[in-house]
Amino acid sequence: MGLQSSIVDAVEAHERAAGSTVRFARDAWQKEPGEPLQGQGLTCILEGGEVFERAGVGFSHVSGPRLPPSATQHRAELAGAPFAAMGVSLVFHPRNPYVPTVHMNVRMIEAIRPGNEPVCWFGGGMDLTPHYGFAEDCVHFHQTCRDALAPFGDDKYPRFKTWCDDYFLNKHRGEARGIGGIFFDDFAEGGADNGFALIRAVGEAFLPAYEPIVRRRQATPWGERERQHQLVRRGRYVEFNLVWDRGTHFGLQSGGRTESILLSMPPQVAWTYQYQPEPGSPEAELTERYLKAQAWV
Repeated sequence: MGLQSSIVDAVEAHERAAGSTVRFARDAWQKEPGEPLQGQGLTCILEGGEVFERAGVGFSHVSGPRLPPSATQHRAELAGAPFAAMGVSLVFHPRNPYVPTVHMNVRMIEAIRPGNEPVCWFGGGMDLTPHYGFAEDCVHFHQTCRDALAPFGDDKYPRFKTWCDDYFLNKHRGEARGIGGIFFDDFAEGGADNGFALIRAVGEAFLPAYEPIVRRRQATPWGERERQHQLVRRGRYVEFNLVWDRGTHFGLQSGGRTESILLSMPPQVAWTYQYQPEPGSPEAELTERYLKAQAWV
């Protein structure tokens, strides 16, 4: 909850600085008896801000009688086991097309088979989805991710960076969702204390990774051309979240709270048949240069 609160406060500070009076709505929820999942959470959602057109930050702590299939792809021996899950997840959709969309998630899952020791694992990461590419933003974001993981071993950033590149891919289009970051799942190395420390480090690195980019880009002038490109790129974001994202599938398959699960959706999107940016344009440069897996640091 502390991580969620600090991020919400930071976003509201950006809105105040921009002269906006829009603030987060806070929706505390509790699963009703008899539902597939039990537990509670807090969904914080901001809509119609000057800086952020939509920003959602969710916390949940739930338990259920059976792990959904999306959680046991790599742990077949735990199929159908009772479980508990806790995490913080966010997606921000800025108003200015030059400010990138961002996603961050940290989570823990514990499965308990009767007569066996509990099995605990961790997951999460953060990734950046620009609509217009700037190398300095990509370098800063990846450098912050690398620095956050450095205390846990030199192998973690390159490993989680590659995992992110492979995961956030719209396979049906052969196109990355964004410029990546870090992603990890089913992480249990070093025991529970090490796993908790790692996801805490990732969560605490989010604001240093993202806020400087927001401040750098939010005053960039933009018009209808940039807006239409932003809406089309948001459509690609929706495609990934609904077709490929394991977190979305986990939430929906396990009977989670639909409004909270879908807080990642942008407020407006567009699909244009055979969308092709003008050759040589900044819009074309995004896919030709930036949406390619590469070493940013």
